[in-house]
Amino acid sequence: MKIKIALPSKGRISDPAVKLLERAGIGLKDNANRKLFSDTYDEDISVMFTRAADIPEFVADGAADLGITGLDLIEENEADVEILEDLNFGNAKLVLASPEDSEINSLTDVKYGSVVATEFPNLTEKYLKSKGILVKIVELSGSTEIAPFIGVADIVADITSTGTTLQMNHLKIIDTILKSSIKLIANKKSFKEKTDKIEAIRIGIKGVLDAEGKKLVMMNVAEESLDKIKQAMPGLTGPTVSNVLSDDGVMAVHAVVDEKDVFNLVNKLKKIGARDILVVPIERII
Repeated sequence: MKIKIALPSKGRISDPAVKLLERAGIGLKDNANRKLFSDTYDEDISVMFTRAADIPEFVADGAADLGITGLDLIEENEADVEILEDLNFGNAKLVLASPEDSEINSLTDVKYGSVVATEFPNLTEKYLKSKGILVKIVELSGSTEIAPFIGVADIVADITSTGTTLQMNHLKIIDTILKSSIKLIANKKSFKEKTDKIEAIRIGIKGVLDAEGKKLVMMNVAEESLDKIKQAMPGLTGPTVSNVLSDDGVMAVHAVVDEKDVFNLVNKLKKIGARDILVVPIERII
């Protein structure tokens, strides 16, 4: 069955999304010239490039079977989709912010009838209503940060990753509405009818995510040192041990370890007696 994946055509998550698919084995045939619809090296999978904000609705409506977009956009559109995986990038927050010199320093300072400028009117209104605060929402499609300084709004609700842009525009965060990251989503009907193919894609992507920050460490070890090596070696299910056929009394040991542990681990293994140590990148863990 044919699968159509919706990806952002531009913006901060577009290139990481394309690279993630490539690493999962679903590369674009012509990545240099992205078209509205692009073929992949799997004849049953194609990619549709569109605005990130439209992806939740396209997937919910069945225009695409799968999509990669932010939780903020999924929630803003109230899209009825299956969230299959958190893709571990694009972390951001939808926050409320006021001018640095404003008397609005927390949510309790937001008065009835205050004006809030945002690209996320549904999320913002719903959140403030849940806190018992009724406000007027002004929907903007860009340059939200300037709204309080030109008399359009009292505060803003905006997406931020580090808060730097808000600070540069002399705004302070007073509350957080939503923590967001990038998700792999599926159309609910497609998820039921094209389960095998969609699951294969999900497993391929998850394999890439699981391999991030991991290395395969391999070595030869004298049999008498094997117990000490086992104790020193972390691993997903413990190290794998096998005989080295060409060398009596020597065992081959390998394990998947966190990249941050490799430096100290290799030195420890050398002291125990390991030799021929190899540290190898891992593309996927399935």
